[in-house]
Amino acid sequence: MRETISKLAVSSLFRGLPREILEQIAQIAVEQTFRRGQVLFSEGDEARGFFVVTQGRIKVFKLSSEGKEQTLHIMGQGEPVGEVAVFSGESFPASAQAMEETKVLFFPKEPFMELIRRDPSIALRMLAVLAKRLRKFTALIEDLSLKEVPSRLASYLLEHSDSGQRTPQLIRLSISKAQLASLLGTIPETLSRILARMEREGLIELEGTRGIRIMEMAGLEELAQGARRLS
Repeated sequence: MRETISKLAVSSLFRGLPREILEQIAQIAVEQTFRRGQVLFSEGDEARGFFVVTQGRIKVFKLSSEGKEQTLHIMGQGEPVGEVAVFSGESFPASAQAMEETKVLFFPKEPFMELIRRDPSIALRMLAVLAKRLRKFTALIEDLSLKEVPSRLASYLLEHSDSGQRTPQLIRLSISKAQLASLLGTIPETLSRILARMEREGLIELEGTRGIRIMEMAGLEELAQGARRLS
């Protein structure tokens, strides 16, 4: 129980809640482990509960009728997965798959909803997290619909860089380039070509399979904002 409470206390969904409430939440949590590639739920499945990642990473994605995959989110330690469908009373709008061996806490829908009815402060905390998720989703839709792939990639690199640190600075991707391509709404071959063009123009330097060294922060910012195009 103590270990579960500690995991809840650092999660984005429950951080800041009083210990007595965390204890109540911990009582309904079910620990589960998923192996790499295992599906937690598929699009259209009934939302019988939601998950909080305690170790590993989960990919949330959609598949087109032609089988093309679009990654929507990559969720890591402390982040909730599937909570929106639970509270909307609808089926899961996307699928979720473990990217590596992943441990989660599963919260069955009905017991959790009963907790919320008894203590609405839990719902207020969750509203803040859901609002943040909505902002990220809005930015994703804007990027996919309005920005070209080089701008999306530049935005991603800036998001994962330290704006206060002087360049050059090294970023190590936590996902493969194939997974990054899916997240950006493109294919690995196109991503590789864009990375090569960015390197030729002195914006970045590639180091190994997952290292990207930012060489010109201002140039990346111009590319992300659409004020610059790659030649």
